[in-house]
Amino acid sequence: MRVSSSWTDFELIDTSAGKRLERWGNIILVRPDPQIIWDTPKEHPLWRNVHAVYHRSHSGGGHWQTLKKVPTVWDIGYKGLRFNLKMMSFKHTGIFPEQAINWDFISDKICAQKKPFKLLNLFGYTGAASLAAAAAGAKVCHVDASRGMVSWAKENASASGLADKPVRWIVDDCIKFVQKEIRRGNQYDGIIMDPPSYGRGPGGEIWKLEDQIFSLLNLCCEVLSEDAQFFVLNSYTSGISPCVMHCMLSLTLKKAFGGSVFADEIGLPVTAHNIILPCGSTAIWQNA
Repeated sequence: MRVSSSWTDFELIDTSAGKRLERWGNIILVRPDPQIIWDTPKEHPLWRNVHAVYHRSHSGGGHWQTLKKVPTVWDIGYKGLRFNLKMMSFKHTGIFPEQAINWDFISDKICAQKKPFKLLNLFGYTGAASLAAAAAGAKVCHVDASRGMVSWAKENASASGLADKPVRWIVDDCIKFVQKEIRRGNQYDGIIMDPPSYGRGPGGEIWKLEDQIFSLLNLCCEVLSEDAQFFVLNSYTSGISPCVMHCMLSLTLKKAFGGSVFADEIGLPVTAHNIILPCGSTAIWQNA
């Protein structure tokens, strides 16, 4: 497992009975996580001194129970990047801290290049990967179907001092955007893709990962440059294992460009028990 262990502003303090005790800056939150099937004693004192707890509803969704004052927006940092956080209605805060291991990978690969680098970030969410790439010197195209998420990503760019970097902020359905780029003849040296299990585009387009991910990977091969460096595919969809992701990249990227593929779970260290909590999977194709 690849572990994001370089955080200072975020900490997964403890896990028990389907819940995560987390520190986001100086804000302590409890959020549900169905993978935490162990029921260990909640001995850490912060379990009894949290700012807010997210409760799932039996009918779907859920709500935040605020126990102490929480700012509407607050920010945390990671290696020079700043991210604005909010308690969102579906339990998230605006970033996935386990993805930091991939931000580091992207940054290192771009910094190693001796020529200009163009990166495409599909399903870009609030922009953490785009900002890591921009800070490393890449020219970035950030695409997400949600206008609100793209606006949030722009706010994070400003907070990180990267507002003047060459980033195109695009609100579009990702499949339609890639098809347009193929017709325009645009190409990229690296692609990041973090697709949801299910979603809708700005025009009501329906996205279901299992039905559309393989065809989108094939489309992406057509917008990669001849000397493309990497392709990063993330997934939080249950049933899409690292092995399945490895197969997909091998049958698309590796078949088209050669190189190598590796895939594994990504995770976060749990301070209280010295264990690692798995938090999704990543498959990476590289040209070497």
